[in-house]
Amino acid sequence: MDIIKQLATELGIRPHQVEQTAALLDDGNTIPFIARYRKEATGELDETVIRDLSERLTYLRNLEDRKAEITRLIDAQEKLTPELSDSIVKATTLQELEDLYRPFRPKRRTRASIAKEKGLEPLALMLLEQGPEQPEELAQAFLTDEVATVEEALQGAQDILAEQITDDPANRALIRKFTFDTGLLMSEKANSEDEAQSAEFQMYFDYFEDVAKIPPHRILALNRGERLNALKVRVQVDIDKVYALLSKEIITNPASPATPYLVAAIEDGYARLLAPSLERDIRGALTEKAEEHAIQIFAKNLGDLLMQSPVRGKRVLGIDPAFRTGCKVVALSEFGDLLEYTTIYPHEPQRRWDQALEILSALVSKHDLALVTIGNGTASRETEQLVAELIKKYNPKLQYLVVNEAGASVYSASKLAKEEFPDLDVSIRGAVSIARRVQDPLAELVKIDPKSIGVGQYQHDVNQKALATTLEHVVESCVNHVGVELNTASSALLRHVSGLSAKVADNVVDYRATNGIFKRRSELKKVKGLGPKAFEQAAGFLRIADGSQPLDNTAVHPESYPLAVQILEQIGYKEKDLQNRETLAIIRERLKTLDAKEVAESLEAGEPTVRDIIGALSQPGRDPRDELPPPLFRADVLSMEDLRPGMVLQGTVQNVVDFGAFVDIGVKKAGLVHISELSDSYVRHPTDCVQVGDIVSVRILGVEPQLGRISLSMKSER
Repeated sequence: MDIIKQLATELGIRPHQVEQTAALLDDGNTIPFIARYRKEATGELDETVIRDLSERLTYLRNLEDRKAEITRLIDAQEKLTPELSDSIVKATTLQELEDLYRPFRPKRRTRASIAKEKGLEPLALMLLEQGPEQPEELAQAFLTDEVATVEEALQGAQDILAEQITDDPANRALIRKFTFDTGLLMSEKANSEDEAQSAEFQMYFDYFEDVAKIPPHRILALNRGERLNALKVRVQVDIDKVYALLSKEIITNPASPATPYLVAAIEDGYARLLAPSLERDIRGALTEKAEEHAIQIFAKNLGDLLMQSPVRGKRVLGIDPAFRTGCKVVALSEFGDLLEYTTIYPHEPQRRWDQALEILSALVSKHDLALVTIGNGTASRETEQLVAELIKKYNPKLQYLVVNEAGASVYSASKLAKEEFPDLDVSIRGAVSIARRVQDPLAELVKIDPKSIGVGQYQHDVNQKALATTLEHVVESCVNHVGVELNTASSALLRHVSGLSAKVADNVVDYRATNGIFKRRSELKKVKGLGPKAFEQAAGFLRIADGSQPLDNTAVHPESYPLAVQILEQIGYKEKDLQNRETLAIIRERLKTLDAKEVAESLEAGEPTVRDIIGALSQPGRDPRDELPPPLFRADVLSMEDLRPGMVLQGTVQNVVDFGAFVDIGVKKAGLVHISELSDSYVRHPTDCVQVGDIVSVRILGVEPQLGRISLSMKSER
């Protein structure tokens, strides 16, 4: 297989793009670096395509390695024919390859292998020839001390044929496709001892759906029900049609006396060997596809969450609500520094409501706080009412929002949190995390295992290694897209920068603590463990806002500084002029007059690089998240009882799943906009319409307080 041509065809790109990108990957370059700083080599492939290319390149290389291994193993058995060798070379999937190897794979002792040991394989081949001879007469020649009767001989031959028929790659492929295309995935109630748990899967107690059409989230639901012993799940197919398909392939002379034995071998082989194996294959393939889909949805939601607009310049009061143990309260500066912390007890059993209001009001005044963040866990609703009263009575300019606190407890007990706040109680650390999530979602959420952030569906049911890898890619992509301020970034943030390992990120922070802030990107070369390759990969994604080299506050890579200086000279300026606000405005206008193609030709540079440098020089210190809308702030509180069908409210998309989107409208429970209510036009998948963090207008369709359900619509009223 020509892997380069194969990838070019699959991805719809040119072979030289595949070749150059593969070479860059093999040379140890990271995907964000290749996508951003090697556009001439890749033909401007974006990060998604490069990642797909990388994954498929690994798969196809593994496939080629497996082909070589299987060829060697079959050849060692002296059973490698030219036809088989050609089939192995042409195989395009691991499934196809393993089907070819199956007849030659070492097996535990089976009915067929025992029959072969008794010398009955020639009899099986005679039956397969479907001649005019009577099978009973043929069997006479095979009677021995081990094979006492004709019936025993014919049964042994039948066992050999059953295994041979079901091991045949063509037969397996034929019945696998038929089962997938026409089969039903069926479930029924299992005899579980946990009736309460079983009730969760009630809709699947008598359920069936086409294997080919069942959506990913239902596959994962059935798998979970089966794993919890609430459901029995199986694949059902028209068995008579299966027998007919196999008979058509095997039986060439229906009039032969051997036909009944072949039919029996087909039926036994399918029921005993092929059906269970194919059911495992098909359910495995369905699960793999469903898990990939769930992981991609989680990845999309996580990316949208991390890329939410930071709330800059606001001092924040963070509250981690609780009843008995009290609400933990922190005051943070606009830079996320902890100014003060305390605990209030407004709720049961202490009910010191007025005292809590006075403490909060004093903190707001003392530290000039502008925004309150409230965790959405236990006592969140009651704390929200407390803050609403605080705003009405004492601080009318104050605003608040409820923050998803998923993962705050994970962070607060982590090694990183202990290093940041060694003297603080874990609950206070959690309140800090809740407050900082609004100030800079990306910088704070990267400190938490992505699986704990709570924007997925079935995240604990999918392949955990694949999930972790994909989510790590998402975090890496977001961090490098935004860029990182070198002098303020935590080790947790730095370790996601292209080229920086966790150890090197720690070393960067240690160097900063010992030697003071970085004045130039080039100083990074002095950090222990940060060699030339790591510097090349990382430098362009790191920013220094007030350093001695103005280009260090842009996305221009140090390798392109001479080119950036030449571009500035073409419009009559120097790099130091980028630090003057008035001059920068003029530079921005003059850069707009440049033609990237002409500049590239005149400076003998790549046009994509020139285009990117012009864009970077126009916006030093740019954060792409600043172009997104800020979060939705509130000043008053709603309850479920306040909601009426037809009301139109603003809300924030909290999670997107296969069947719709959950929207926080400021009451205790998020409401569901079913996929059918997302738009007036057809919606293929909810992610095509909304994303986590979007602020949307929704209309109340229905409220069920006793069930905690709110139905919403984003359709226009008709």
